[in-house]
Amino acid sequence: MNFDYIIIGAGFAGATLAERLANKANKKVLVIDKRDTIGGNMYDYKDENGIIVHKYGPHLFHTNLENVYNYLQNFGVWFKYEHRVLGMVNNKLVPIPFNLTSISKSFDKELANKLIDILKNKFGIDKKIPILELRKYPDKDINELAEYIYQNVFLYYTMKQWGKTPDEIDPSVTNRVPVYVSLDDRYFQDKYQCMPKEGYTKVFEKMLESDNITVKLNTDAKDILQITDKIYFEGKEFTGKVIYTGPIDELFDYKEGILPYRSLDFEFEKLDTKYFQDVATVNYPTKEDKFTRITEYKHMTIQNGDQIDKTVIMREYPKAFNKDNNDIPYYPIENDESQKMYKKYLAKCNKFDNLYLVGRLAQYKYYNMDLVINEALNLYNELEGE
Repeated sequence: MNFDYIIIGAGFAGATLAERLANKANKKVLVIDKRDTIGGNMYDYKDENGIIVHKYGPHLFHTNLENVYNYLQNFGVWFKYEHRVLGMVNNKLVPIPFNLTSISKSFDKELANKLIDILKNKFGIDKKIPILELRKYPDKDINELAEYIYQNVFLYYTMKQWGKTPDEIDPSVTNRVPVYVSLDDRYFQDKYQCMPKEGYTKVFEKMLESDNITVKLNTDAKDILQITDKIYFEGKEFTGKVIYTGPIDELFDYKEGILPYRSLDFEFEKLDTKYFQDVATVNYPTKEDKFTRITEYKHMTIQNGDQIDKTVIMREYPKAFNKDNNDIPYYPIENDESQKMYKKYLAKCNKFDNLYLVGRLAQYKYYNMDLVINEALNLYNELEGE
C-alpha cells in the first residue's frame, strides 16, 4: 500500500494525528510502534478481577483546553474524576499540594490558625505560590513555614524524582506542585477532569480503527525507515510525510549525544482487601522510603470498586535513564546543556521538508497529555492548511 503519512509512535501524539489525517483528510496512514501494544505509556489493561491497571504509571486527564476535551469525547465515555493526593508527612497524611488543610493537620490549632491568617492576608485566598518563592519571603512566620514544607514535602521527594535538589532543577518543574492557599484539596484545578470509563486502550482502539490506518506493532521504525540525505521507506525514497513522536536523539543515532531523562521502575502488588489507602495516590516524601508514591488504581479507574474485594497497588521508583538498559524515557531534564543538544538535533530535522516532530520526547518538553494532544491537533491543522 502507498501511504501519504508514516507516523512513528502510537501514543496520543501519533494516534491523534493518525485519526485526524485518516478520518478528516482521507489520507492513508501507517502507524509504527516498537511495542506490542497501542497507547504508548497510556496503555492499560483489565486484570482478572476487573480492575483497570495502568502498566506505565498513573495517567490522569485534566485540561483547561475545551477543544482537547471535546475531541476526546468522540472516543468513548469519560466520567468525571477529580484526583486527590495525600502525603505522608511526619507520620500524618495531609493533602498535597500542601494547603490550608495540610497546615491544620500539621500544627497545633493556635499556630495553624495564625499561619493560615498570615497566608490569606499576604497572598489572598486560592493563590498558588511556588515553594522556592515562599522560602524567600521576608516574614519570619512565613519563612519558617516555607522551610518546614520544603524540608518535609519537597526536598527528598524532588531528590528521588529528579536526582537533584529543588534549587537545581528548572522552576517550571517545582512550580507544578506549589503551596496552595486554599481549602481545595484537589490535585488539579483544571476545568475538565475525567477518566475513560473503559480505559485508555479502548480510547486508542477507537482512534485507530479507520480503514485508512494501518498499524504495525513490534516494529522498530529503523528497520523499515532510513534517514540519510533523504527519507527512505523499505528501501525506496518516501515522498510522503513522516511524523516522529519518539526520542529525537534516537532518531539521529545519538550523533549529538544522549539527551538526559528520568526513568521509572514500578512494583505492582495485588492485595486481598477492598482498599489499601484512602485516595488513589499517597506520596512518600521521606528520605527513608526509596519510592516516591503508591498508587491504588481502583480509586481512579473504576466506579464500582466497592464490589471487588481485591485491589492493586503500585510503588513508583524514579531512576536515572540508561538507554543501554532499555529504560523508558519518561521525563526530559530541561536545562541549558540539554537544550543546546536538542537544538542540534532539531537543526538536523529541519533539513527535511517532510519530517515533523510532535510529543514529549520528540519536542523534548515536559508536556501533560492534553498539551500533547493539542500539539498534534495544531500540527494537523498546519499540515492540512486549516
